[in-house]
Amino acid sequence: MPATVSILNYEPAHQPAFRALNQEWISRYFTLEAPDKAMLDDPEGYILAPGGYIFMADYAGELVGTCALIKEREGVYELAKMAVSPRVQGLGIGWALGEAALQKARQLGAQRVELLSNSQLTPALTLYKKLGFRSVPVPPSPYQRANVKMIIDL
Repeated sequence: MPATVSILNYEPAHQPAFRALNQEWISRYFTLEAPDKAMLDDPEGYILAPGGYIFMADYAGELVGTCALIKEREGVYELAKMAVSPRVQGLGIGWALGEAALQKARQLGAQRVELLSNSQLTPALTLYKKLGFRSVPVPPSPYQRANVKMIIDL
């Protein structure tokens, strides 16, 4: 991780950056769907209140990345809403966010972290594999774009 990157816990003032970072990548490859809009407009209600966490990456004083842990059920969290600005991709920021999320999941006593992705997102899938995730069959999802499911047992 570059020395100038810090991983921060989400604060309400981060919501515009959380929304913009996710909207940027989703809109580039796919369509912003109703579940996206709900979460991006109200991360406190949809992610934090039910027991989840959001991390923000600060690089040289600018919020350039984000990642959420959404509580699915007892012992299981979803890694979601991971985004890193294209301007700083390749600097290890996604890795730092993923590591922070997995460390938090372990602290919370999670046995498993799951994620949904898309086969077009090769750099993201490569990162998830490096973090230790493995592919499993994809169940029905609220997201049309989800055609990959990965899990990691902690």
